[in-house]
Amino acid sequence: MKFYYCPGACSLAGHIALFEAGVVFESESVDLKRKVTAGGVDFNTITSKGYVPAIVLDDGEVLTENIAVLDFLAQQYPQLGIGDGLSRTRLLEALAYISTEIHKSFKPFWRGGSDADKAAAAEYIVKRMSYFADSLQTEYLFGDSPSVADFYLFVTMMWAEKFGIAAPAQLLALYERLKARPAVQRTLEAEGLR
Repeated sequence: MKFYYCPGACSLAGHIALFEAGVVFESESVDLKRKVTAGGVDFNTITSKGYVPAIVLDDGEVLTENIAVLDFLAQQYPQLGIGDGLSRTRLLEALAYISTEIHKSFKPFWRGGSDADKAAAAEYIVKRMSYFADSLQTEYLFGDSPSVADFYLFVTMMWAEKFGIAAPAQLLALYERLKARPAVQRTLEAEGLR
């Protein structure tokens, strides 16, 4: 398996998950502006979508889209998920919420939005993060061990910290717990983020 990522992008969640699961995998960073891998390959030949994450499986199959990649990893490595049936649906629900309500709301910060756009986005992000803060009753989103949803939320909390957005206090404790995990530390180091 080969995992393609861009340092600090949403692909960080899958990268953490792979280290957390103890998977043997290759990884390669991608310059998203130039669409070139660290090895000099045109990334568009790997996926015509031109963005990360992307996983090339051992049989050559390519998976893209963060929710799909994280769901795949949770299915392959059960310690990253929360179970089958309705539990899996709840995990997908959390991943979709993080993607559509939190992740996408950072766009003004990444794309040179006005100060007013950034202020409105920050308020919206905090409000959406509060959903998880208000329902957090365990060490992690779904119990005593982290899931792929925790890792995705971690990425958005890292972005919040970067842009000076004050995340809810309950989530800051979760963020610090996740940041202290060896897999997170290893990934941040691998991506040159610490």
